[in-house]
Amino acid sequence: MGRVKMISVIGSTGSIGTQALSVAKKHNISVKSLAARSSWELLAKQCIETGAKTACVYDEKYAVNLKNALFGYGVRVVSGMEGLCEIAADREIDMLVNSVVGMIGLLPTLTSIESGTDIALANKETLVAGGNLVMKLSAEKNVKIYPVDSEHSAIFQCLQGNKREQLKKIILTASGGPFFGKKLSELENVSIEQALNHPNWSMGNKITIDSATLMNKGLEFIEAKWLFDLKPEQIEVVVHRQSVVHSAVEYNDNSVIAQMGTPDMKIPIQYALLYPDRFKCDCKPLSLTDCGTLTFEKPDYETFKCLSACVGAITMGGAYPCIVNGANEEAVKHFLGGKISFNQIGNLVNGAFKEFKYHDITCFEDVIEWDKKARDYVLSKIN
Repeated sequence: MGRVKMISVIGSTGSIGTQALSVAKKHNISVKSLAARSSWELLAKQCIETGAKTACVYDEKYAVNLKNALFGYGVRVVSGMEGLCEIAADREIDMLVNSVVGMIGLLPTLTSIESGTDIALANKETLVAGGNLVMKLSAEKNVKIYPVDSEHSAIFQCLQGNKREQLKKIILTASGGPFFGKKLSELENVSIEQALNHPNWSMGNKITIDSATLMNKGLEFIEAKWLFDLKPEQIEVVVHRQSVVHSAVEYNDNSVIAQMGTPDMKIPIQYALLYPDRFKCDCKPLSLTDCGTLTFEKPDYETFKCLSACVGAITMGGAYPCIVNGANEEAVKHFLGGKISFNQIGNLVNGAFKEFKYHDITCFEDVIEWDKKARDYVLSKIN
């Protein structure tokens, strides 16, 4: 991979997107295009600051606001999925940073790969719902996918300089979220505010809820299977409350190599953008003596049903990962809207997993179909 000189960022106003722009600025990487779901004011500000040539707001009702805010700056404004895919199809950029949240990230990813552009991937749902399609196409087009998630970046870093065929298994670490150690009965009356109170990481609402249910670890489990071409039984989830060990790999000689650091997303973002080089990063250095004790425990698969549903889904394969992902997105939306309880998220995700028979995913349309069926299942149980 040559030096990345120009990127586009979709999901630029979120936590990962804003930090990606910060890393780009520090290392003189130019920005061609930016996209956000609805935060048009921050998007306009980012375009002006970075000199971006194209801006996309996914929620089309804000397109006029964005155009007015960028009037006179020479920035072209596009909107909707069409706009996202136009940015993703740009062959002038060296890398697309995909940090959108949700299923909407899949089509831009496929579009970018089709154009031969490497991807820094922070959108979990892309590989969860369409992993087979994404990895097959990226192999055909010789496109590299660089993981931005701290856990997958850690695994990617631990694999450097070693022979891939000598890998025995990977160890995915999980913070355990705000409810580690609680039983189902204790989580019955969890409030939205409590679920959004993550102990270690600052993230968007949807991802923070996924962390509280351990769905995020389930999604990462599925992602890891595709990213690193693993069997589900080669992936172990370990709860590590301190979020210092970001993940580890075990080789066939039983040697375990871990990647450690302070919980700061600038490290994996910078590694994805600048790979294979390492440069000074604006994050706090890790002091092992300040950390003191590091603990590792087994996850509670009975309480955190979303995690067990994801492991079951990728073990069964086919449309099941897409189904649990779609069901979760819909359930989290209704939890944040005050329509269902915290525990119902896990019940609905598990229910959707058990509801359908096995079906293959052979094209993008299959993903859309099964995503909709999963969401419809959730809605049928709520209404």
